[in-house]
Amino acid sequence: MEGKLRNMVSLYLTVGERMLLLYRIGSRVVKSPVWCGIGGHFEKDELNDARAALLREVYEEIGLEERDLEDLRLRYITLRRVDGEIRLNYYFFATLAEGVNVTDTCNEGILEWVPLPEVCGRDMPYTAGYVVRHYLETGRYEDKLYCGAAVREGVRFTELEVF
Repeated sequence: MEGKLRNMVSLYLTVGERMLLLYRIGSRVVKSPVWCGIGGHFEKDELNDARAALLREVYEEIGLEERDLEDLRLRYITLRRVDGEIRLNYYFFATLAEGVNVTDTCNEGILEWVPLPEVCGRDMPYTAGYVVRHYLETGRYEDKLYCGAAVREGVRFTELEVF
């Protein structure tokens, strides 16, 4: 059905030169198994608050609260048409607060701290792979919010400016 929207959030969490990835198994939306960030779908009462959706998902999946995350920021928003819907993905990045540990278990799949040079070699959902690559090459050195439109050749990024 044209015009159906699916809103999703993801967190890519780093500690030093490692990023936490989830080997997601059994997803209803992304072809799994696949490596991705921590996250999921918005609830109806979160449709205007991506941060609230993210914090709920992060707590549900790995037990972390906002105080456990440093420099938590929305860095990318992507759009993709697939399977009769428009998928809007909100990608957040953060660092793990000092002294905080992440659980070893997750009911959504297997968690792994991956060295940054190895992250882009993992099989990821379409827009996530491009977002993480852009972040590691460019985004982590800037203070910008990017919008990305998915095309067959990849994802076209542009800064989402305030004006």
